[in-house]
Amino acid sequence: MSGPLQGLKLVEMAGLGPCPLAGQLLADLGAEVIVIDRKSRKADPTDINSRSKRSVALNLKHPEGVAAALRIIEAADILIEGFRPGVMEKLGLGPEVCHARNPGLIYGRMTGWGQEGPLSQTAGHDINYLALTGALSTIGLRDAPPVPPLNLVADYAGGTMFLLLGVLAAVIERQSSGTGQVVDAAMVDGVPALMGLIHMFLARGQWAQARESNLLDGGAPFYRCYRTADDQFIAVGPLEPQFFAILVEKAGLPAAHRDDQNDPRTWDDRRAEYAAVFASRTRTEWEAIFAGTDACVAPVLGWDEVEAHPHNAARGNFIRVDNVLQAAAAPRFSKTDCAIPTPPEAPGTSTRAVLAGLGYSDEDIAALAEKGVLV
Repeated sequence: MSGPLQGLKLVEMAGLGPCPLAGQLLADLGAEVIVIDRKSRKADPTDINSRSKRSVALNLKHPEGVAAALRIIEAADILIEGFRPGVMEKLGLGPEVCHARNPGLIYGRMTGWGQEGPLSQTAGHDINYLALTGALSTIGLRDAPPVPPLNLVADYAGGTMFLLLGVLAAVIERQSSGTGQVVDAAMVDGVPALMGLIHMFLARGQWAQARESNLLDGGAPFYRCYRTADDQFIAVGPLEPQFFAILVEKAGLPAAHRDDQNDPRTWDDRRAEYAAVFASRTRTEWEAIFAGTDACVAPVLGWDEVEAHPHNAARGNFIRVDNVLQAAAAPRFSKTDCAIPTPPEAPGTSTRAVLAGLGYSDEDIAALAEKGVLV
């Protein structure tokens, strides 16, 4: 592997959602990622979050399986897990046990509700964490229920990204202290941290509680999507007056709109007016009209269109690994750029190789297999 994290060793406890994405992104940047899986299985080329990782399959209900896991963890810089609080402790792999073996270990814990608090032992998903933090109340149409924004905001923005921020910050801190620590990454903590701008608007009395009434929630006629004549959509977003002026000119909107662009009292009528204008041409026609301008207008592309768009193609934003479309590694680096990701290997593929690298003999490995430790 290449990339700025080359030499960093990570253990990922197999799970779902934000934790595997965190491991994938670190692997993309060159970290050596070993996943401790529950069972060997066939390779799945569509399991994109498993790309560029190695997999060890261990029976963690067996004492020697736990011992093997600890040997792997002992050699790691970071461990990440996404179980309910207390599960790792029940397995015999909690922070105290791991730090006794590896004092420098950064122990990253990813949950929705956090390691403590009244809801910490309760099941939940992205939509629930968004609901409790206020974010969900702002998304959707005014007279309809809130709309979940896929699972991008809590799982991946409030979860994965804050887990990454936490463990990498702890790696930097370890350079001065010499010891590791536990990182408690909770989605209900991460989502509010993303909302500084909205909290600012609220504090200034510039954000209405009703959905579709504000600058960034589709309330402003110049910051929303419109249907085009061919039943496609165009995304319009010129917030700045100089960019809005270009929109007005190119779309043939009344020039007087430039004078009261940010007056919410005009927005309801103008949304309908702008909808009629954009419905008069096809998406392709609007693309041609706004091409090369700063009007902040873009086509809303479908999944089957993104790879071929000229800008995406020029930057290589999308790649195919075993003909599976997926994102290229991000961000990009001038000196230590990243290798092309490798396909996901079958869970359990690297079990024997990893154990051998830790000093297990062929006889030791054969004995573990005989005892049902290797699964």
